Amino acid sequence: MKRAIATLGLVLLAATPTAAAEVTAMSFNVWGAGGNEGKPVDETVAAIKAAGADIIGIQETRLEGPDCTAESCPPQGESVAGKLAAALGFHVYEQAATNEALWSNAILSRWPIKGASANDLGVRIDMDGKEIVAFNLHLDDAPYQPYQLLSIEYGPYPFLKTAGEAVASAAETRGAALKLFESDLASFAGDAPVLIFGDFNEPSHLDWTEAAAKAGTQPLAVAWPVSTRIQELGFTDAFRAIHGDPVARPAFTWTPTSEPTDPEDHHDRIDFVYARGGKVLDAGIAGEKAPEADLVVTPWPSDHRSVYARMDF
Repeated sequence: MKRAIATLGLVLLAATPTAAAEVTAMSFNVWGAGGNEGKPVDETVAAIKAAGADIIGIQETRLEGPDCTAESCPPQGESVAGKLAAALGFHVYEQAATNEALWSNAILSRWPIKGASANDLGVRIDMDGKEIVAFNLHLDDAPYQPYQLLSIEYGPYPFLKTAGEAVASAAETRGAALKLFESDLASFAGDAPVLIFGDFNEPSHLDWTEAAAKAGTQPLAVAWPVSTRIQELGFTDAFRAIHGDPVARPAFTWTPTSEPTDPEDHHDRIDFVYARGGKVLDAGIAGEKAPEADLVVTPWPSDHRSVYARMDF
């Protein structure tokens, strides 16, 4: 999410491949590798190493400009993806296309990256002769429906009152990006196992449940359209595959920069690792402190916590 200031238990997935290999995947909005607050890339490298990540979808590889607002926030400066890859000794693919599903994205991989999908959303990775397809998305953050539901100002957008209004607004905000992803998925993935990384700037229907609303961890139940559609496409939310109860195990990737009691913010899980094919072995959140983070890394460089998942393909 870009908020301007004036700004693995064993779970089977579909189509399990015949050959087995463990992979740790990570989705990480790196916030310019901390560059928006003048932090060195070393802290982001340390966070990736701590998770033992093999394939990483990173978002916000460039900086927010000084004129960044909710309505418009073009990325500025050079991408840090190459520096991160060099420090890790990894391969890198810069997702250079301009479209609704990207905001300065890149994919890092321990294994060679062979090529990209038509809309630049996915790549093929050659994992010692086994192909894995990885998609990396960054969807629009404005209007941001959780804020609209909670009457928190973020851009010139109306407040919302019902789950239906939130679903309709979210579908309008991110529907075009989702169509691009579905097009690339249908034409590119084939029978290979597929990972999706992303800062979706939209919560999950697996978090905003009736039970969560009754417990007070979410304001109401909402069938958020992006997570609902990705589940319909046969993908498993890796984190919720391991931590299935959103009341017993709430999860927040947005944001470590404010307190949960801040009336001008709402903490939520908007960063995801999804998988189709294989088994989820473990999953968690990396961040600055417990209990919000399963893996604590200090200092923490980003305004998002990251999500990691260990899987057997």
